[in-house]
Amino acid sequence: MLVITPDFPPRPGGIQQVAHKLVSHLVNATTQVVTLDAAGSRTWDAAHGHRVQRVSAGRDHRRAVLRLNAAALSSARRFRPDVVLAMHIVAGPAAAAIRRTRRIPVVTYVHAKEVAARPRLARFTLLNSDRIVAVSRYTCALAEQTGADMGRVTVIPPGVDWRELPQTERLTTPSVVTVARLENEYKGHDVMVRALPLVRARLPRAQWVVVGDGSLRRQIEQMAAAYAVADAVHLTGRVSDETRDHWLDRAHVFAMPSRLPANRGGGEGFGIVYLEAGVHGLPVVAGRAGGALDAVVDGATGLLVDPTDHVQVADAISDLLIDRARAIRMGAAGNEHARAFAWPAIAGRVQSLMAEAVSSR
Repeated sequence: MLVITPDFPPRPGGIQQVAHKLVSHLVNATTQVVTLDAAGSRTWDAAHGHRVQRVSAGRDHRRAVLRLNAAALSSARRFRPDVVLAMHIVAGPAAAAIRRTRRIPVVTYVHAKEVAARPRLARFTLLNSDRIVAVSRYTCALAEQTGADMGRVTVIPPGVDWRELPQTERLTTPSVVTVARLENEYKGHDVMVRALPLVRARLPRAQWVVVGDGSLRRQIEQMAAAYAVADAVHLTGRVSDETRDHWLDRAHVFAMPSRLPANRGGGEGFGIVYLEAGVHGLPVVAGRAGGALDAVVDGATGLLVDPTDHVQVADAISDLLIDRARAIRMGAAGNEHARAFAWPAIAGRVQSLMAEAVSSR
């Protein structure tokens, strides 16, 4: 199997993790990954043992994608895969060429915002795919809007590293945690800042821990100061997986009120972090939009709210912080819900889909 992806660890992000976890959990499969280079990639590749070909990322992303596609074509000639897995539509040109010239089936992932960002490329890529993996019902609808053959689309969510409920004690201070890169405004960090004064009106000692880093950090800091809640906001920056898990194990509520962008074409494709919060026994507060509708069971594993209404967000967070028994029940339900998304099962579904594409060819 040839995996073509611009996104792969050690770069952080959801698509990166999906690609890595899939490759790690496929059974009896020989894989070749073609991806972009990144700081620390040599050490990461050596530690994980995957067969990875790195292409220079450089400073120009468009040129990097061209190099990625060229490298994928060359790799297909040498590696001779039985199936191509394109983890992003930007791999579409190479995947389509391999499909046409070498009669190798292509399975393509659709996440969300890339469809709105590159509609023509999305349409080309999906029309030249034998099977399409949509990560949620929302993403499935986006694929349909591009003209994809819906008979080729299968909804398969991302997976999680499931484990039994943690036994660590929660913090004594009422704590809300958000895990997300500070790059996309739709994640709702701005709404969280506006909600925080209302939360503190009911729980004066409440704190918000923001795990992640990016270009929006300064904006969040300025907003926190303007709303007089800077003392309640703890921006960790980019941290190790162990430190992230520490915060998920110790906090009381996970909140990320993602919304649809103004063009309504992107947003949260699924929301792996909602499931990860459940694994750690946390109830979640999420936006009633996009892929979160598949990731969160409203009223059972968390609360879905209007992601543009900071009052609703504040009320949901405060209610869960105050009613600890309810929060614990939701956290336990979230852990059980996440069990069905354990990576071995999810990877098995993707592998079956690829086998189906091969046999139908």
